[in-house]
Amino acid sequence: MTHLVYAAGGMVNLERRRLGDSELEVSELSLGSWRTYERIPRDAGVAVMRKAREVGINFLDDARYDDETATAPVKTGYSEIVFGELFRASGWKRDEVVLANKLWWEFWPEQSAEVELDASLQRMGMDYLDLAYSERPPPGLAVEEIVRQVTNLMKTEKLRAWGVLNWPAALINDAAAAAAKQGVSGPCAAQLPYSLVTRSPVEDPEMVHALTSARVSVVASHTLVGGALSGKYDEPGAKGRIADAVDAADYSAALRAGSELSKFARDLGERPAPMAIAFALLNPTVATVLLGATSADQLTENLAAIGLKTRMDAETVASLKRIAVSPSG
Repeated sequence: MTHLVYAAGGMVNLERRRLGDSELEVSELSLGSWRTYERIPRDAGVAVMRKAREVGINFLDDARYDDETATAPVKTGYSEIVFGELFRASGWKRDEVVLANKLWWEFWPEQSAEVELDASLQRMGMDYLDLAYSERPPPGLAVEEIVRQVTNLMKTEKLRAWGVLNWPAALINDAAAAAAKQGVSGPCAAQLPYSLVTRSPVEDPEMVHALTSARVSVVASHTLVGGALSGKYDEPGAKGRIADAVDAADYSAALRAGSELSKFARDLGERPAPMAIAFALLNPTVATVLLGATSADQLTENLAAIGLKTRMDAETVASLKRIAVSPSG
């Protein structure tokens, strides 16, 4: 299935791809929230959501985060409240989207998966999730128990499918084995960082084998590495996640690669961000690339990746790989 959209350069087809063996079909570009919507004006958030709906993005990702500003009305989960408000204000209908959230296990064992999910649904103003990613199990929580708890959630119709968040290959193998032993559905998706400068673990042989064997699709995150590969930080005084030191990470190597990517893209008459996204979409294990956007224009620019991925030949891809600073970013 495809959805025809207009982006710079003409009409493009936004494909729908299945997540693993599940019934979920998601757009090859998806929209994340991270901590974005709490940091931008509400009208900007609504504009981003409306643009995503307009262009055919049907996969939305949310998550519960703790308040870091000491100004939110709740200590944790204000991100979910804002997401739900923007979702409704932008005109989405619940059955139009595949909606994902996380199971952090932060308060386990006092708080079960069902209790955590119920609280998230209440804050979001939703009745169910299509997909819940399980964070890596905390000490004392067996993979078999995670499989059992998410399966019980699926039986209550509060959840349609489940996936994993940043799990190593060995744990993905364990999850698939536990699900097979229990006769239930295993994970259909793995959200993993994947970019020109973060090729591991997605391209590691053991991960490729685990994903293929378990029939797990990759939801590629951090593909622009906090904006380092977007080209915007080549401009003096640029604002954004890296400039504002939102997560206090060291982006120096990625910024150097971003400068190289910007020059390479300009020489080809392209923009760096769509080129970096197109690179990720060409990996056969990737079902969708998860994007963040602070404006509708930013989201529109990234749509150029759809057409670009069909025009990138082997020589171009090889050149892009040489830009990568290291397998681990």
